[in-house]
Amino acid sequence: MARREALLRDPHADVVYLEERARPAAEELLAAALTEAGFEINDGYAQRPDGVWVEIERSDPMGTLGRLFQCDFVIMDRHEGFDEHLLVGAVLCFPASWRLSEKAGRPLTQIHGPVTEYDASVAKRVQRLFDGVQVGRPLWRFNGLWYHDPELFQPRSRNTPLGRRAREAPFYRSERQTILRLPCTRACVFVIHTYILRAEDAF
Repeated sequence: MARREALLRDPHADVVYLEERARPAAEELLAAALTEAGFEINDGYAQRPDGVWVEIERSDPMGTLGRLFQCDFVIMDRHEGFDEHLLVGAVLCFPASWRLSEKAGRPLTQIHGPVTEYDASVAKRVQRLFDGVQVGRPLWRFNGLWYHDPELFQPRSRNTPLGRRAREAPFYRSERQTILRLPCTRACVFVIHTYILRAEDAF
């Protein structure tokens, strides 16, 4: 949480994005997260499990989420006239080799553009998944990547070649990825909780 706080204070970290049309979804997400987490709330502040009181800044819902939770939140919404969901809001303190500024406002296929395996067939299946996720029935998966550096904040431009990720790398990075639908705005939320393990502890 200390690392998240530092990144959210750094104006150059590029960890928060919110389109104005996505503000209702961000506000709905913050309200739902506060309710579900069961934080003690007093005079506009919420107490995290580590005892820290965090101001609930309604004008900055994504930043507030970033200071309250270990996980990152990405809001994806499908607007009229678009065939895909777009990235319309996020707090992304712990990116796994991508930059929020390069993905913000873009549709799913462009977001996954650098991923070789993300072909037209996969793109259609992913879009059907986002279209089909139901309120109260979230979906989740884990991924796994090998890294030489345990730093959680791993931004990388699409123009920067991705280094070799050997099985012999000393750190295993895994994301628990959850997709859920907000009941009122109907936007989808992609929730990412990142874990870093030493290779000898991973398996």
